[in-house]
Amino acid sequence: MKNETLFKDKPVWSAIISLAIPSCITILIMTIYNMADMFFIGMLKDTAQVAAVSIVSPMFSLVMAAATMLGIGGCSVIASAIGAGKTEEAKTFSSLCCMASVLFGILCAIVMLSVTDTILQVLGANEEIMAPARAYMRTLALGAPFMLFSTGFASILRAEGAIKEGLIGNMVGTVLNIILDPLFILVLHQGVTGAAVATVIGNVVSSGCYLYYIVKKASVLSVHPKYAIKKPVAIFHILAVGLPNGISSLLSGFASTFSNQLLSGYGTNAIAAMAAAGKATMLITMIQMGICIGVQPLMAYNYGAGNQKRLKEVLQKLGILTFTFGVVVTAGCFFARHTLIGMFLKDAEAATMGESLVIFLVIVSPIVGFYYLSTSFLQACGSALPATIVSVLRQGGILIPSLYLMEYLLGFRGIAVAHTTADFLSVVIAVAVCIWQYRKIRKDKLHFAEDV
Repeated sequence: MKNETLFKDKPVWSAIISLAIPSCITILIMTIYNMADMFFIGMLKDTAQVAAVSIVSPMFSLVMAAATMLGIGGCSVIASAIGAGKTEEAKTFSSLCCMASVLFGILCAIVMLSVTDTILQVLGANEEIMAPARAYMRTLALGAPFMLFSTGFASILRAEGAIKEGLIGNMVGTVLNIILDPLFILVLHQGVTGAAVATVIGNVVSSGCYLYYIVKKASVLSVHPKYAIKKPVAIFHILAVGLPNGISSLLSGFASTFSNQLLSGYGTNAIAAMAAAGKATMLITMIQMGICIGVQPLMAYNYGAGNQKRLKEVLQKLGILTFTFGVVVTAGCFFARHTLIGMFLKDAEAATMGESLVIFLVIVSPIVGFYYLSTSFLQACGSALPATIVSVLRQGGILIPSLYLMEYLLGFRGIAVAHTTADFLSVVIAVAVCIWQYRKIRKDKLHFAEDV
């Protein structure tokens, strides 16, 4: 297997850095790309178009939820199978991920194109936002199959150590997207439609890069249907392991919908302000998540190989890394909030609202990395149910009720306080479950040794 020594023999800090840096670069590029869309749209000085992007985003959280389930779930089970020497099983998982991403992408496109206006009304679009939101959604819907495939396989390639190839595929598509954004949005005057076209083209190109690697160079991964046909029910195992990430993305979409519905009562500027504040602070949690997701194959491989000592060392050093990064970048976002918000909003009132929200959104950011570390560890060990419960609590069980409670108690800013509350409680719960699962693994190993 490509780079198997990375998972098995390389010093832990070196292995973590080797896996985390490409993953973080990928996340960073994706974050810049997400910011670029809103940055260039913001240059149009049309708050309604900025708000339209925020309104449509929850719907594509559904697409990303499916892609994340397949990508993270597939990466974990494939890496674990490789660690256990089950190559044919790894090929089956890979093929199933490919088939599922294409079929579900087509289904999503059909639904979004068929009932666009109904979906937008549910998402909280008002009359001012409806037209740009409709154009944005319909264009993105056409690229749903490619979005699913490219997002999913960006993670899956890491399962066999194809770190560089995954990074290149992501970078090529995203850089192309960023280059096309100003062309379509500003030069050709396509607005949000142009941003959507650039996104679709970028995902098509990334999909082509990943497909080329798998067909021509992969040592284990495969997209040939013959492997999927052998054991189609294995897709449920992949989805179960990836379910925590999928649910997190899906519930995040629901939470954004409820948040936008509450914000709509304060006007279009409020929706745009929250969207800008979210973009300005997303780098912190996205990189923390990227570090943990990038190193997840290392945890899964060593769990599958039964190397508990190395697994423990990985967990300890990941905790140090995510916390240190969280502290540094949180400080940067806090002190640069005026500049960051100004990148997306030109309206003075909306910008002021956005700056006030940033303060609440970054308060607990330094420790959020422990949440991602815990869920990644649970998935790497195949503990789908505990990881799913933790994810449901964060984005659903805690956040959604908090949105309504805090908005009732504190008004507009209470919506941001709800995110702070949910993040803090989720970290505490996730770490407790992670410690419980780790102790269970050690206990099971001791019992096995005694029986032998």
